[in-house]
This record gives sequence, C-alpha cells and structure tokens, in this order.
Amino acid sequence: MRGLHRLAGLPGLALRGFVGLVYPPSCIACGAATAVPHALCAGCWSEMRFIERPYCERLGTPFSVDLGAPGLLSPAALADPPVYQRARAVARYDATARRLVQRLKYEDRLDLAGALGGMMARAGAELMAEADLVVPVPLWRWRLWRRRFNQAALLARTATRGSGVPVAPELLARVRRTRQQVGLSRAARAENLQGAFRVPDGMRPRLQGRRVLLVDDVLTTGATANAAARALLRGGATAVDVLVFARVVSDGRDGV
Repeated sequence: MRGLHRLAGLPGLALRGFVGLVYPPSCIACGAATAVPHALCAGCWSEMRFIERPYCERLGTPFSVDLGAPGLLSPAALADPPVYQRARAVARYDATARRLVQRLKYEDRLDLAGALGGMMARAGAELMAEADLVVPVPLWRWRLWRRRFNQAALLARTATRGSGVPVAPELLARVRRTRQQVGLSRAARAENLQGAFRVPDGMRPRLQGRRVLLVDDVLTTGATANAAARALLRGGATAVDVLVFARVVSDGRDGV
C-alpha cells in the first residue's frame, strides 16, 4: 500500500513512464509492441483497408477508379436506394477491422471504443457537422443483459467527443427479438428486422425536425440501418445518416 501511495505522488510524466515500463503499449489489434498506447502497429495499419474518396456519396462504398466528378452514386445506390440518406465507414470489414470489432464486442475490450470512435469521428466529420442528434443502434434487452454493454452506444459516445452533438440512446428502442443476422441472405435480414425498432411515444417530440446520425459498429447489407432509419423517420426525424466503424464491400467496389 505504501508503494502505491508513492506511485500516486509521482509527477504525471514520471508515472506514465513507469507504467509504460511495466505495461508497454501494444497494438489494439494484434498485441504487438507500439510506440504509443491505444494505436495500431505498423503491420496492422498497413493491413487496414481505409475507405476514402472517391466513393459513392450515398452508400459510402469505394469506387475502383476516380472518375473525376464529385457526388457520384454507385449502381447499387441507384438500383436500390437505402432508407437512410448517407453512410460513412472508417474501413472495409476485412481482417484487421474485423479483429478490432470482435475484440470490442466479444472480448470485453471496452478500451478499444476510444480508438475506434476517434477514427469514426474523422471518417464521419461531414455527417457529424450536420447532425442534431446521435442515436446508437439499440440491442435487444436480453442481448444487452448478456453482453452488459452496447458497443454502438460506446462508439457513439467516443465518436461525438468534443463535437457538442448530444447522444440520445433513449430515442430508439428495439422492441422485438430477432434472430442473429450472421448467415442470413439480404432478403432474410430485411424480413428478420421488420418491426424490430420503434421510437417511444414520449420521445417523438424530441425527434421532430431533427437530423439524426445513426451509429453502429458494422454495416453489412444495410438491413439493420434501414430498419432503424425507417423507425426514426416515422418517429419524426427529417433525415437519417449512418456512421459505422467498418462496412462490408462487394468485390465490385461500387456498392453493397
């Protein structure tokens, strides 16, 4: 106990240096040594397939070539427009991004939310600047009880840090239990989520005339985002954008 008191009395830099010797910083994805805490090592950084322009302005999926014209939409967005207005993601849902999401969700690495949320804030800066409210995608109550936390809510809080945009998880409820989406087709996912979300009656006045930024960890077919956005629009929101850490991108790289 006396040793702990001595450590507590050390200046901040000295204490961080001591902790760094005992617990050297490691990569948030693979655990390899890094120069700074809560960061990716050089190998994992190079493996991350970040999504940057040029991309579909609606779906946020990358184009294979720069066509030189701003505001282009992908064939997928034109053929099957989503309920939400725009989606943005940090990276493709490939090896490193998948590892980060799984460590957060299934290994209780809640400390990763800060790093992932910071990257999301940069990727979704334009959406955040126009948002009135940020709403995380809710979990079904028994799933929340088993997991003990909602990863979307953690990411929403860290992604909005310093933005001044309020996070309002109470504005959207998951009112129906659904099957796990893994392994389901696009059509089956959409059917599985019909009627799964609802804006509580008492929350509707707070949504009227507001632009909402919906936050989740991963976007796959867009079924969850569409179902949640539809509920928010029916509840009074004027528009819904979507921000995630990672999204699945088809081989054609022009939309999902």
